[in-house]
Formats: sequence, C-alpha cells, structure tokens
Amino acid sequence: MKDILEEIIAYKRIEVEMQQQAFPSEILEDHLTDAVPLKRSMRQALEQSATGIIAEFKRRSPSKGWIKKDAKVEEIIPDYERNGATALSILTDAEFFGGSLRDIREARALTDLPILRKDFIISEYQLLQAKAVGADAVLLIAACLTPKECRNLSRKAHRLDLEVLLEIHSEKELEYLNEEIDMVGVNNRNLGTFHTDVENSLHLAELLPKDRVRISESGISSAETMAKLRNAGFRGFLIGETFMKTEHPADTLRRFIKGGTV
Repeated sequence: MKDILEEIIAYKRIEVEMQQQAFPSEILEDHLTDAVPLKRSMRQALEQSATGIIAEFKRRSPSKGWIKKDAKVEEIIPDYERNGATALSILTDAEFFGGSLRDIREARALTDLPILRKDFIISEYQLLQAKAVGADAVLLIAACLTPKECRNLSRKAHRLDLEVLLEIHSEKELEYLNEEIDMVGVNNRNLGTFHTDVENSLHLAELLPKDRVRISESGISSAETMAKLRNAGFRGFLIGETFMKTEHPADTLRRFIKGGTV
C-alpha cells in the first residue's frame, strides 16, 4: 500500500514554505502579543480526569475520505465540553483532513478545555501558528522527524508555553523521548498503511516512562477497551472517528462515557 505519511510530509514541506512566504515568522511573532496566555494544561487535565477523553474534531481522513464534511466548530466543540470531554484535539491540516487553524481560533473562544493542535509539525513556524491561534499543546509525530528535530521543536514549544505530546508507533521510536516531552501517545493506526490495532498500545504500555502522561490514540470504540487501556497505565484516550462519524458526536461521547459501545 502506498505510504500516505510520506505523501503528506512532502506536501506539508511545500505548504509551510508557502505560508512563511505569505506571512513571515517575524510578523507572526509580533501577533503573539495578542495570543491567549497559557492557562490550560492538557497534561494536568488528563492526570486529574476520571475519563481522560480527548475528543477530536475531524472532518475527513486520507483513508476514509469525508467523515463529516460540514462539521461546524460552533456546534460540536461546546457540546463536547458539556458532555464530558477532558481535552480537545483539532485537526488543522487542510489538504488531507479538511481542517484549518481557523478551527482552533474559533474553538478557543467557545471552550475552556485544553486544545491540542493536531497536525504534521515539521517546522518552528507551525509552533508559532499554534500559539497565535490559542492552542495549549502540539503534537509531534516521531515518524515525521529525526530525534534531533523532535528535541529542537520540543524546546521551542516550551519556550512558547506550549505542552508537547509525542506520538510514537513502535518500540524503536522510544528514542525520541526527551526531557521536554510532557505526554507520550501511542498511535494504534499505522500512518503509512492506516491499519489500526489497539493492541499496539497494550504492547508498548510497559515500555513507556511512568513520569509522563500516557495516551492511547485511534481505534478506541468501546468503554471496555478504554478500561483495559487505563488498567495498562494510560490516562488519555484520543478518540475522533468514533464520535465524528455519528450524527451527533457529543451525544455519542456522552453514551461512551456511560459505558457504551459505538
């Protein structure tokens, strides 16, 4: 199967370069004075939560196409908060996921929950963007970076008061962990083939550092699975398609918290 991640990163490099040419880093940094100060810690929210659900706002995926093409931030985000989400993940990639930075900017005005910018971050410029629109945390994907790039981006994120979620897919990627990482996530979906298996989180659970908040991502479709992952040490559960593919994502979230299966 074609490696989708390779295609996404190639496109992302061109996209970021074009964004920088249109709106240089120096101008973006000047706008940071208007950014919302960090008041929301995703790590602390997950540590203190009984459920730890990171509800995701996601319109489409490369493997399944449109999930909810007309999804509106103003309808879904406040309902996610009212129905028990601990934090939010918002896809900002436009080409492959139908998202935008505007989605975070709009969400920030509607919720007090911590917001994760979920994208394929390869440049410090994208960290500046995340801060400017009001994100509280950013995702760094090991498969998209070298360990050195990961460390440098993590340090820059912290200088901007952004928390860092490192996403790994395999035991080999544990080498990407550094002192700047606040949370470590295991993606159960292979970003090259998009095959999903929750056993990936359970396999890696004992290898993850105990002093970082551990998050399981993708493929979680039942409260029973979430309970099994919590028993294995996970305190965060990033869930997107399970909610977004239904007519009313927040209602599905509420039923999920009550112990249902989607």
